[in-house]
Amino acid sequence: MRRSEFLRAVDEEFGGRASSLVSDLVLTGIGRTAQEALDAGVPPQEIWLALCADTDVPPSRRYGAGRQEPRR
Repeated sequence: MRRSEFLRAVDEEFGGRASSLVSDLVLTGIGRTAQEALDAGVPPQEIWLALCADTDVPPSRRYGAGRQEPRR
Protein backbone atom coordinates (compact mmCIF):
# COMPACT_ATOMS: atom_id res chain seq x y z
CA MET A 1 0.00 0.00 0.00
CA ARG A 2 1.30 3.42 -0.94
CA ARG A 3 0.79 6.59 1.06
CA SER A 4 -1.75 7.84 -1.48
CA GLU A 5 -3.67 4.55 -1.23
CA PHE A 6 -3.64 4.84 2.55
CA LEU A 7 -5.05 8.36 2.44
CA ARG A 8 -7.71 7.31 -0.08
CA ALA A 9 -8.69 4.31 2.07
CA VAL A 10 -9.01 6.46 5.19
CA ASP A 11 -11.12 9.01 3.32
CA GLU A 12 -13.38 6.32 1.82
CA GLU A 13 -13.84 4.50 5.13
CA PHE A 14 -14.20 7.45 7.50
CA GLY A 15 -15.38 10.36 5.35
CA GLY A 16 -15.49 13.61 7.33
CA ARG A 17 -13.71 12.07 10.31
CA ALA A 18 -10.69 11.00 8.24
CA SER A 19 -8.37 13.94 8.85
CA SER A 20 -9.00 14.07 12.59
CA LEU A 21 -8.43 10.31 12.92
CA VAL A 22 -5.14 10.56 11.03
CA SER A 23 -3.89 13.51 13.06
CA ASP A 24 -5.40 12.93 16.53
CA LEU A 25 -5.93 9.21 17.24
CA VAL A 26 -2.90 7.55 18.85
CA LEU A 27 -2.83 4.03 17.43
CA THR A 28 -2.32 1.41 20.14
CA GLY A 29 -0.30 -0.93 17.92
CA ILE A 30 2.08 1.84 16.83
CA GLY A 31 2.16 4.24 19.78
CA ARG A 32 1.70 7.40 17.71
CA THR A 33 -0.83 8.99 15.39
CA ALA A 34 -1.13 7.86 11.80
CA GLN A 35 0.36 11.16 10.62
CA GLU A 36 3.34 10.82 12.96
CA ALA A 37 3.82 7.24 11.81
CA LEU A 38 3.71 8.24 8.14
CA ASP A 39 6.23 11.01 8.79
CA ALA A 40 8.48 8.52 10.61
CA GLY A 41 8.44 6.11 7.66
CA VAL A 42 6.19 3.41 9.06
CA PRO A 43 4.72 1.45 6.12
CA PRO A 44 1.23 2.76 5.25
CA GLN A 45 -0.26 -0.74 5.24
CA GLU A 46 0.87 -1.28 8.84
CA ILE A 47 -0.71 2.04 9.81
CA TRP A 48 -3.91 1.19 7.92
CA LEU A 49 -4.26 -2.15 9.70
CA ALA A 50 -3.61 -0.54 13.10
CA LEU A 51 -6.19 2.16 12.38
CA CYS A 52 -8.71 -0.47 11.29
CA ALA A 53 -8.12 -2.49 14.46
CA ASP A 54 -8.52 0.53 16.73
CA THR A 55 -11.72 1.68 15.01
CA ASP A 56 -13.33 -1.75 14.53
CA VAL A 57 -13.34 -1.73 10.73
CA PRO A 58 -14.55 -5.19 9.66
CA PRO A 59 -11.84 -7.42 8.13
CA SER A 60 -13.80 -7.55 4.86
CA ARG A 61 -13.10 -3.82 4.34
CA ARG A 62 -9.42 -3.83 5.30
CA TYR A 63 -7.52 -5.65 2.58
CA GLY A 64 -6.86 -3.76 -0.64
CA ALA A 65 -8.69 -0.64 0.50
CA GLY A 66 -7.70 2.54 -1.28
CA ARG A 67 -6.38 0.84 -4.37
CA GLN A 68 -7.46 2.20 -7.66
CA GLU A 69 -8.98 -0.12 -10.18
CA PRO A 70 -6.43 -1.35 -12.72
CA ARG A 71 -6.21 0.68 -15.90
CA ARG A 72 -7.77 -0.93 -18.94
